[in-house]
Amino acid sequence: MNKSYQYTLAGVAAIFLWSAVMGLVRAVTEMLGPVGGAASIYTVASVFLILVMGIPRVRDYSPRYILIGGSLFVAYEICLALALAMANSRQQALEMLVINYLWPALTVLMAVIISGKKSSIWVYPGILLAFWGVAWSITGDEGITPEQLLANIASNPTTYAMALTGAFLWAVYCVLTKRIANGQNAITLFFLLTAMSLWVKFAASDETAIVLTLESAGLLLISGVALGSGYAFWNYAIIGGNMVLLATLSYFTPVLSTALSSLILGLVLTQSFVQGVCMVTAGSLLCWWVTRGKFND
Repeated sequence: MNKSYQYTLAGVAAIFLWSAVMGLVRAVTEMLGPVGGAASIYTVASVFLILVMGIPRVRDYSPRYILIGGSLFVAYEICLALALAMANSRQQALEMLVINYLWPALTVLMAVIISGKKSSIWVYPGILLAFWGVAWSITGDEGITPEQLLANIASNPTTYAMALTGAFLWAVYCVLTKRIANGQNAITLFFLLTAMSLWVKFAASDETAIVLTLESAGLLLISGVALGSGYAFWNYAIIGGNMVLLATLSYFTPVLSTALSSLILGLVLTQSFVQGVCMVTAGSLLCWWVTRGKFND
């Protein structure tokens, strides 16, 4: 097989794994608790990354990269994991997932703001379409009204706030890390820091002790390896894969992730929810299309 195809296939595998892991995170945290389950997943993922990529050497990375990039990464991962885990229901967890996928459109917005370059006016309709898609998904078949939207958010404001905050954090991470990393990749270290932060939170919480069963241990192992493998495969893909193709495919992750998560969690998606996800995807694609190649420096 052509070597470039191997890199590209690794990238496709990463997108697939990231799409599946959202539903797995929810399933594990239902068994092991919101914080304890999330901490366990990131611990398994960290061990897997160490086995695959080696023990991270802190002195190899610039302090600014670790401080800024690491803080943004850890904060994002905690927001996303706990938003999925603390949702009132599996259906609401899918709503958290859709909110998370505002980050591609927000990344373009951040790039436009930080770079100071002129961009197409179509960026802003794309961002509005993505946000409208989230609102459409959240309100369900009852139609979008301010009252309905606020009522849904009021049912669990903490998780909605964490999911939205996470989307902004990842957008900032994507823009800033490119500028300060200088080609460095501290993903294993960042995973370790995320796991440690979650264990500290678990120790300070009133969650009961984690009790593993054969089912929960197996699902935990699958989830952690899937999460770690996604990053490992992507790290391999960027070496020589077709990044134009992979970047395009990644914008369809909301659709794939929603479909896979609904299968894992045994949910039937409503027509309005699917429409909302498609709007988020279309809005992100529009933002990417009208700004492609303009913020590479």
